[in-house]
Amino acid sequence: MSQRIVVGMSGGVDSSVAAAMLKEAGHEVIGMTMHLAGSNSRCCSLDDADDARRVADKLGIRFYVGNYKDQFREEVTLPFADAYLAGRTPIPCVTCNKRFKFDHLLQRARALGADAVATGHYARLGRGGEGPSLHRGRDRSKDQSYFLFNLSAQQLAHIRFPLGELTKQEVRDVARGLGLATAEKPESQEICFVPDGDYARVVEQLRPEAIPGQGEIVDEAGRVLGQHGGIHHFTVGQRKGLALSGGEKRYVVELDAERNRVIVGDEVALGCSEARVEAVSWTFDPGPQQSLRGSVQVRHQHGGVAATIVPDGQRSAIVRFDEPVRAVAPGQAAVFFDGDRVLGGGWIAGRLRPSDSGQAGRERARSELRT
Repeated sequence: MSQRIVVGMSGGVDSSVAAAMLKEAGHEVIGMTMHLAGSNSRCCSLDDADDARRVADKLGIRFYVGNYKDQFREEVTLPFADAYLAGRTPIPCVTCNKRFKFDHLLQRARALGADAVATGHYARLGRGGEGPSLHRGRDRSKDQSYFLFNLSAQQLAHIRFPLGELTKQEVRDVARGLGLATAEKPESQEICFVPDGDYARVVEQLRPEAIPGQGEIVDEAGRVLGQHGGIHHFTVGQRKGLALSGGEKRYVVELDAERNRVIVGDEVALGCSEARVEAVSWTFDPGPQQSLRGSVQVRHQHGGVAATIVPDGQRSAIVRFDEPVRAVAPGQAAVFFDGDRVLGGGWIAGRLRPSDSGQAGRERARSELRT
């Protein structure tokens, strides 16, 4: 059945092909670019809007641009800076997807009388008797379901992911065949408002009044090993930039914002046996169950590890990993999977290290650490 669908068009090849596929399927397609960041951004800038408009003209669909720069600053970029200054490692793409690609876009779609919204995400939807379900995209190298864990079942019912069954190469082939202006447009692997990867500089620009002074780099026993220029320069698992003498391999294992300290340790100290996850959301109704088994992914490029997820109060949980996981960072998302299906997830708030003690235990933990 034909529907009116608003497609979030970022100006890239993926959303361009998503719009083209829906039009080919007989739907009434409306293109919408959300202007979020400045001209130096690699996504959703005015230049991207121009690219999206050219595609819309080629497809013969209505097209609009919405200015959301102020909302993006308040809801994404400032919280990003505040998280780094609090010793966390933020993942703003999750918040951006939730608030802009879906919350705000759905609101605009309803105002246009549309039935649904669509994007160029590599993810799939299931439509069963229990309601919609979210699954990994068929192209695992491009799968973006990790970033979508906090979409509700109510939202999923009004979302379309046309690219879910395609590979990136197939998407580009479609764009070339249609002669779309974005067919060869490169994609960025960086956060859109940090195009050069210099997170610390962006934090300093956004919150200049909150940048802490010089602090201490200490080991796990509290011995001072060196000095640093601000904890916003560091994240758990980092090795470079410590400038410590002695030749030992040391990694950031914790960030103490209250005392402005960077705590370092060896590779074993990076291991995590349990993590506390807060603001947990589910893509389905999990019911009153005490715990469930699944695979938990603790960062976008992490392959996931088997774990037990134990609810711990309202919207929080303890994740107990079957094997120690390396560099679990507060502020990142922990996403729960059952095979390819996304069950839900939340934000990592804290971690516990492996219970092994003594040299033999440390050697065993070292051999079990997953990258």
